[in-house]
Amino acid sequence: MDARVQFRQLFSFSATADLRLLFVDDDPILREFATVHLASETMSIETAGDGAEGLQRIAELKPDLVLLDLEMPRIDGFEVLRRLRDDPATARLPVIVVTGREDTGAIDRAFDAGATSFIAKPINWRLLGYQIRYVHRTCANEAELLEERIRISRARAHAEAGLRAVAREGSRFLKTACRTSPDLREAAEDFALALETAVAGPETPG
Repeated sequence: MDARVQFRQLFSFSATADLRLLFVDDDPILREFATVHLASETMSIETAGDGAEGLQRIAELKPDLVLLDLEMPRIDGFEVLRRLRDDPATARLPVIVVTGREDTGAIDRAFDAGATSFIAKPINWRLLGYQIRYVHRTCANEAELLEERIRISRARAHAEAGLRAVAREGSRFLKTACRTSPDLREAAEDFALALETAVAGPETPG
């Protein structure tokens, strides 16, 4: 497939999926701009004026992605991130930090607090729109992979538990058979060894 076609597909995935965004910033003009520039047929946007209101709106709206300023009254963006990551319900919620702070320390602190991505002010709204789509797609894919790993792990544990149960019952039966018929002892020992090997799984190379 042509690389340009792949690139267009990468950034057009959200055309078939509605996204709910929350823009958290204490600047009322930026909140208005966000509503104008980001709202579309496939993206709805709500706003909050500070971190405390943002946390409340997140609990109420359960957005797909949050756009978060760092420097705000009452509760700043760093504390919002910390609380989101400490809550299992929002631990994996995508958060793009949108701030005028470009120093390395602020960027490092934001990512350490749990930011998913980062974009500096003044905002390039078209670029931000693409970044929202990309971040949401990446996080959705990661969530699907995690769910698949959990499903496989549970299925494997269930299968291993069943195999262990079969091994126990088989071993009990063979011991009984060996006591009544010594000629079966060698075959029983081979079968028991095969069961133990199957339960233990293949050896991992050192």
